Amino acid sequence: MYDLFRRLLFLPKPGSDVARRVDHLHFFVIGVTFAGAFAVFAVAVYFIVRYRRRGPKQSTPRVVAPNSFELLTGGLLLSLFIAWWVIGFRQYVDIQTPPKDSAAVYVTAKQWMWKFTSTTGRSSVGVVVIPAQQNVKFILTSRDVVHSFYVPNFRIKQDAVPGRYTSAWLRADHPGTYPVYCAEFCGLDHSRMWATLVVVTKQQYGRWLRGETPKPVAKVIEAAPGAKVSSGGSDLAEQGRKAAEKHACFSCHTTDGQPHIGPTWQGLYGSMVTLKDGTQVRADAAYLTESMMDPQAKIVRGFKPVMPTFVGTLSQPDTAAIVEYIRSLRDDTKRPAVALPEVAPVLDGGAP
Repeated sequence: MYDLFRRLLFLPKPGSDVARRVDHLHFFVIGVTFAGAFAVFAVAVYFIVRYRRRGPKQSTPRVVAPNSFELLTGGLLLSLFIAWWVIGFRQYVDIQTPPKDSAAVYVTAKQWMWKFTSTTGRSSVGVVVIPAQQNVKFILTSRDVVHSFYVPNFRIKQDAVPGRYTSAWLRADHPGTYPVYCAEFCGLDHSRMWATLVVVTKQQYGRWLRGETPKPVAKVIEAAPGAKVSSGGSDLAEQGRKAAEKHACFSCHTTDGQPHIGPTWQGLYGSMVTLKDGTQVRADAAYLTESMMDPQAKIVRGFKPVMPTFVGTLSQPDTAAIVEYIRSLRDDTKRPAVALPEVAPVLDGGAP
């Protein structure tokens, strides 16, 4: 029955459990809608026949439904809409909340290509490689206009916005290849902006991270002339440390937990940060990127708004690398701290 509905609606074969749950809700809503439409049509036909005018002097009888019937009908419809909302909201939360053990893949959109970078620094254009049976989080941004990362087989679609980071995640069932599209009209060659998602075994993925190209990936690259793969690279977190050093980030931020002009980066990623107005925000990729590009948007309580904007100074790859470096400091307290320049702390009434 599932496959029949899927074929009738021209849906591609689902590649994950989340995709199947999205389909089930889709089928449920369509099924109930069709059943309701058929019921309304049947009642209309019955009324036409039952209460038709049988002679020129016969008037149409006035029919009044009892209050209990109206309350029952209204209650059933309201319950139905609430059930849809509850199921849909739970699915939305699941889709928007990547599991904590997710492997990260940075995705940069540009007219008209998709570039993917793993945490080991290996990057590719037009082809993204992930392992099967493992949660993978895509951290998305754009270099120019708004694009939309769309993988139909996994029922995920997430906008990639310039100057911001958004995320999407999936857990592929089995190895295979799946198309990736841009679902946002981004320019004249929008239709050429596509890529291929290659799901490999965990062993093959390990080889991919070490700089090798497994056979399934090689086949895709051979069939897609626009696809490119780097031969390897340094660790993305290490690239981020060098980028932070280059842009003098360590003049204000420490990596050993000590407060300075700005908050320390140790343990920052994923933590809840208290802002000047008392509200809290999670320090994820989106927050860190906003803090670099628009530092006055969210001032951390206890620190003065002295950080300049890095718009036009930090490239998207450097921004992603710095975010990955901060992420690497989340649980790693053994990483050697970066030497701090001798600058007097500029705290505003004590650090949080």
